[in-house]
Amino acid sequence: MLTFKKPDVEQFLRAYRIQNFVVNNDESQLIFSTNISGKFNLWGMDLPNQFPYPLTFNDQSCHDLRYDKAGKFVIAAFDHEGDENTQLYMIPPHGGHLNPLRTAEGHQHINPILSEDGKRLYYSSTKDDPTYLKGYCYQMDSGEEKVVVDGDGAATYIADISPNEENMVLIKHFSNTHTLGYVKTNEELFSLTPDSENQHTVTDVVYVSDSELFFLTDYNEDFSYIAKFDIVNRKFSKVVSLQDESFNTIKYNDRQKQLYVVSEKGVEDHLYVYDLKSNQLKEIQLPVGKVEQLSVSEKGNIYLLGTTATKPWNIYVKETATNEWVLLTNNRVLGVDEEQLVDPQILKYKSFDGLEIESLFFKAKPENSNGHVVFWPHGGPQAAERKFFRGVFQYIVNEGFSIFAPNFRGSTGYGLQFTKMVEGDWGHGPRLDNVEGIEFLINNGYAERDKIFLMGGSFGGYMSLLLHGRHPEYFKAVVDIFGPSDLFSFINSVPEHWKPVMNQWVGDPEKDKEKLIEYSPITYLENMTKPMLVIQGANDPRVVKAESDQIVQALQEKGREVEYIVLEDEGHGFSKKENELKVYRAVSEFFNKHM
Repeated sequence: MLTFKKPDVEQFLRAYRIQNFVVNNDESQLIFSTNISGKFNLWGMDLPNQFPYPLTFNDQSCHDLRYDKAGKFVIAAFDHEGDENTQLYMIPPHGGHLNPLRTAEGHQHINPILSEDGKRLYYSSTKDDPTYLKGYCYQMDSGEEKVVVDGDGAATYIADISPNEENMVLIKHFSNTHTLGYVKTNEELFSLTPDSENQHTVTDVVYVSDSELFFLTDYNEDFSYIAKFDIVNRKFSKVVSLQDESFNTIKYNDRQKQLYVVSEKGVEDHLYVYDLKSNQLKEIQLPVGKVEQLSVSEKGNIYLLGTTATKPWNIYVKETATNEWVLLTNNRVLGVDEEQLVDPQILKYKSFDGLEIESLFFKAKPENSNGHVVFWPHGGPQAAERKFFRGVFQYIVNEGFSIFAPNFRGSTGYGLQFTKMVEGDWGHGPRLDNVEGIEFLINNGYAERDKIFLMGGSFGGYMSLLLHGRHPEYFKAVVDIFGPSDLFSFINSVPEHWKPVMNQWVGDPEKDKEKLIEYSPITYLENMTKPMLVIQGANDPRVVKAESDQIVQALQEKGREVEYIVLEDEGHGFSKKENELKVYRAVSEFFNKHM
């Protein structure tokens, strides 16, 4: 009888990642950023053919793509080795060398927007104001550039420009739950929402004419809805909302006079089309659980990048005349049938104060189960664990570990007030939500008290350190992936344009000194007695290497068992397959060693 070796970590992690994509105006070419070769590069497909070909060989992450309407060039925003300092380059559609367009070492160039004729490039950058940013208009032919937006009081981004370029929309980022939209026309600036003092968000915007735009906001509501703004009369109006769903992406098709909007509801996304003629909202069934990017062509064809818990990132297209989604990229797990992968259960539990917490539970199949559970607090913290593909989750479950991922207070997808609950409270409410989640697992037979591991990245790494320091009795061993260890040093080391939001988001180092000491994991070194694996990207601009260095050094000086992996060519995540494989092989070995 023929038998095959059990799938290993490489098979699960070799499913490639697609970061973003762009389709040219006549829909003859699709360009996307992917690590299909092991490192991120741009690849193209000549539609309707679906065989990809390489366009670049710089081996770096691409954060943004823009195709000019005439199809002459593509603008791409690349960083370097995970530093997130995106530089703008121009490449021909057939690929080749990158032509520097707007570059400044050590600075970010954000959200490039091309004028209708492709002659002017609008973008925001930290190069002249690292704290609040400036907005620029660059003449593609002459190379002349002028400042069109001065940031003031908050990091300020150009969100969109009107077709005639006589006005633009700016987003001011005061915090993740306080982002306001403004129209700038000539030298005048006026708010999209009636009360700019009331904390709420404006998250996405589209012009439907030179004088009218639609946008997404949760002004005076808990969940984001579609709103309209009449620029001539400066009139705001609410258009349509859904109960317990937040719209987060909006696109416009001029030919059909329709808006396409993605909503977030808990752990899954939904897609709707809103007809401006009939004022009717209709749901479009999705082939994915999470939509990463949405694009609507002039013909009305819908392209999306999305994923499910058991299907990696793929690009799909749905033509206007059909309800069928066509898979363009066919990314899948190497040598593993989808039936072998685990779709998570949705579990809900009550926290210490009665707040309901929704969670995902990836249950190891009985024939593989080793009886252990990995507890995973997600990153963000104003993000959420959702039904998207994590190769490492599927590998760990295949190895016999179940995984529990709670969306504790502060998570997105449950309304503005729920998301705000983590602000200034990193170490109390969310920590106790996680503790209650552990007790829920134990009390309901999902986990045994002495068979729980702890692992998280970014805020999840912070929470893993804090839970280890304050509740070590629950865990056999702990994995921290680029997590802040000291909130004081974290606040001081984040990128400059983050610093204005830190007082609300984390706390004021002077006014909240005692609270920040209490919430800092490094305060609880004496209790951190369980074996640890710490992972850090040397170029991480968000959680700098010193955050991991100091916790590792302090624990090693106490004689604790700590393994430390530093990735010299990574930032806040994994852009290279060889590094991702190295890390998660080490995680697997670490778990098995301490079972």
